[in-house]
Amino acid sequence: MIDFGLVFALNVVVNGWFVWRWAQEWAPYWQEVFRRAARGDTSAEGLPLPSEQSNSLLVAILLIATALWLAYEVPAMAAGGQTVGKRMMRIRAVPIAADQPLGFRRALSRWSTLGLPTLLWYCAGLGLVLQLVDALSPLFDHPLRMALHDKRAQTVVVEVPNRPDSAPSNDRNQPPGDTP
Repeated sequence: MIDFGLVFALNVVVNGWFVWRWAQEWAPYWQEVFRRAARGDTSAEGLPLPSEQSNSLLVAILLIATALWLAYEVPAMAAGGQTVGKRMMRIRAVPIAADQPLGFRRALSRWSTLGLPTLLWYCAGLGLVLQLVDALSPLFDHPLRMALHDKRAQTVVVEVPNRPDSAPSNDRNQPPGDTP
């Protein structure tokens, strides 16, 4: 959820103008639908349709969102198996075979299973359904609780142990010199 929030915030900044333009294209349509619904009119005849530009805007929005997610996740996962959210939650993804960095190929493979379906949101929400299935898949996998993207990349998410060398030293709590 932390990573989702960060990528969403990036999208608000980068995609904000495109989303605003797309909403402006659809506003007359929805205003008329709600106006008719308030009157009890259910006809669809004569509804103002958005221009062809709305389709292009939606494709641009999805391409930018997918590219931002890719740029946020893949390099971080390739280097250390952790995004900002994983670091805060003290978990990381590691290859099943060995405790080493994922590397770019494995990180890209892992991301593409979950991230690329974003482009299919345009197809009646098909991408969202695929992402939901992937996100829920650990509930049915035993014993490692691997998501579909982990199975594809042969990774597993593990807890990062506490590092004893990072514990604060107690010698600073003692004042220097003799104590009366």
